[in-house]
Amino acid sequence: MPALGLLGFPLTHSFSKKYFSEKFSHPDLQGWSYDNYELETLEEFGLLIKLKTDLVGLNVTIPHKEEVMKQLDDVDEEAAEIGAVNTITIDEEGNTKGYNTDGYGFRKTLEPLMEERKVSALILGTGGAAKAIQYVLRQLNIEFLSVSRSKEKGELTYDDLSREILRKNQLIINTTPLGMHPNIETKPSIPYQHLSEENILFDLTYNPAVTAFLQEGLKRNCVVENGQRMLELQAEKAWEIWNKSQ
Repeated sequence: MPALGLLGFPLTHSFSKKYFSEKFSHPDLQGWSYDNYELETLEEFGLLIKLKTDLVGLNVTIPHKEEVMKQLDDVDEEAAEIGAVNTITIDEEGNTKGYNTDGYGFRKTLEPLMEERKVSALILGTGGAAKAIQYVLRQLNIEFLSVSRSKEKGELTYDDLSREILRKNQLIINTTPLGMHPNIETKPSIPYQHLSEENILFDLTYNPAVTAFLQEGLKRNCVVENGQRMLELQAEKAWEIWNKSQ
C-alpha cells in the first residue's frame, strides 16, 4: 500500500498528518497512509528511503527545505529556481525528485487580498519558506525587502525598521516560526505601533489561527491572513504531484 509522510524537526504539531489522515478516511482512498518522520538532521534520509520501500512521497518542513535538495536525485525546475523543496516523489527504484508547492499555495492565497492594490513588501525571515515567497513576489512584480536578525542574510535587520518603512511596504509577511504553538506569545520584533489599516499582515503560521503577530495587526485594523489556506492549497498540489507520479 502506498505510504506518504512528513520530514522535519520538530514535528510536535503536524498539519499534514491530520490533513492527509482525514483525507484517506474516504472509501476511495483506503490503503493510503501518512506518517511523521522526525529527523533532526538529514544523515538518515537515504536510509529512510531505502528501508521504507512503500514510501512514494514526502512533504518537507522546517528545517530541511533547503538542505534536502542536496540529497535528491532530481529537482523540478521551479523548485530549483526557488531554492527550496517541500514535496518529494519516490519511484519504485527509490529515485527521488523535489518540488515546491509552497509558492503555489501562497500565490493563490495572496491574490484575493491584494484587490489590485499596488504594494511593496517586507519578508520577515530568510529560510526555505521565505524563498518561495520571494519567488512569488517576483512573479507578481511586487518589490520586496528581506528582514533578518543579521545584516548578512537580509537587506534589513529588525533594528532598521521604522514608521516610514512599514508605511512604504504595506504587505508584511512572517515566514519565521515565531508565534507558532506552543510558543504562542512570541512574535517578530517589528515596531507594531506604526502599522495602520493600509497594512496587510500575512503569517505563514496556522496554529494558533490568530498569532501574536496577527493580533497586533488586528488592533490597528490591518488586513490579516494566516497560513491555513496556503497550507491546504500546497497540500492538494502535493497530492496532485504524487498521483501523477504513480
